[in-house]
Amino acid sequence: MAIANSIDRFGSVSKTFHWLTALLILSLFPLGLIANAMAYDTSEQLAQKAWLFSLHKTLGVTVFFVAIARITWAISQPKPGLLNADRRIESLAAETVHWLLYGSLVAVPLSGWIHHAATSGFAPIWWPLGQNLPMVPKSEGIAALFGGAHWVLTKVLALSLLLHIVGALKHHVIDKDSTLRRMWFGTSDATASRHTQMHVIPVILALTLWATALSLGAVLGAYTPHSDGPRAAALEQVQSDWTVQSGTLSLTVTQFGTEVTGTFEDWTAAISFDETIRNETAGTVDVTIAIGSLKLGSVTDQAMGPDFFDTTLFPTATFTADINPVVDGYEAVGTLTLKGQSIPVTLPFGLSTSGDTANMTGDTTLDRRSFGIGDNMADESSLKFHVAVKVELEATRTNTD
Repeated sequence: MAIANSIDRFGSVSKTFHWLTALLILSLFPLGLIANAMAYDTSEQLAQKAWLFSLHKTLGVTVFFVAIARITWAISQPKPGLLNADRRIESLAAETVHWLLYGSLVAVPLSGWIHHAATSGFAPIWWPLGQNLPMVPKSEGIAALFGGAHWVLTKVLALSLLLHIVGALKHHVIDKDSTLRRMWFGTSDATASRHTQMHVIPVILALTLWATALSLGAVLGAYTPHSDGPRAAALEQVQSDWTVQSGTLSLTVTQFGTEVTGTFEDWTAAISFDETIRNETAGTVDVTIAIGSLKLGSVTDQAMGPDFFDTTLFPTATFTADINPVVDGYEAVGTLTLKGQSIPVTLPFGLSTSGDTANMTGDTTLDRRSFGIGDNMADESSLKFHVAVKVELEATRTNTD
């Protein structure tokens, strides 16, 4: 069997690419469906779900590279002509489906890969090159856009694959020609085919179908960031001697050995502080956090659930503390109330002041078990016990009396 194509035969390389792609695609569809449907109520279930998703993503990236190699090879080779070129409508449909397949084999895994790179957490890709992509920032908006595109284009791929299979069976069973046999290995009685020129109409039709599908996805809201959990609690304005102008309140969890960092988008801080006091309590701070405003990558919705933050019953957390000077900075020593549990917490922080502007950076480590978070994950195989908390803010003095 020849390695390269001829005008009426496919070579062994083209056949290998064809059946390898088919095997990968027919594995990816059930993997994705099964992984999506799986429960994750326990650590073992979550680990199994993540394993299946990692397999799905890894095979998806493999499809992308196989598709690129397959298209590159196809461009360099003569293409055997259609056996039914005289049936114009059928030939047009066949060429259109082929364009849909080739394009989808690149667009579907690439959109999923970009979605993975733009978000954080859950089910890493199994390869040594990291989880990020050049020029793809961590962004919920980008993740939602490409996650929605992946969902839409997967439907296009599934439909074009189904049509491709139906067409092949029609040739084999009804027409009884050698269309299917000439794509199989070994010698065959494939008849010579008439060489056909590539037409632009199937390309235009394929592009139109992609554009229609993506537009329908927009109508259905497929590209909009969404959450299945409750909305974040609305926080009231607070009176404070220092007004926070900008700041970040973030936490970092370790899931399946990978750090996932999230930020709370809504929180308030009432601060009373006198930087001239060094030998006693220099002030107080009263922080309220809207837990539902947390953005934690792909595990945000899971984090809002009853096994974790349970934002339906506990929409906010509070931290009330005294600000005490220490040798190398300050400590906020007080009580963190989260998910109905009040635990003593000390937050060491550094502070620099310039006139009426202060910049603060502090971090501490919490144990999720102290607050009944993730009790269904009693070991650290899927989720580590310790959670890193970091605070950075710039505040200006509002009371200069």
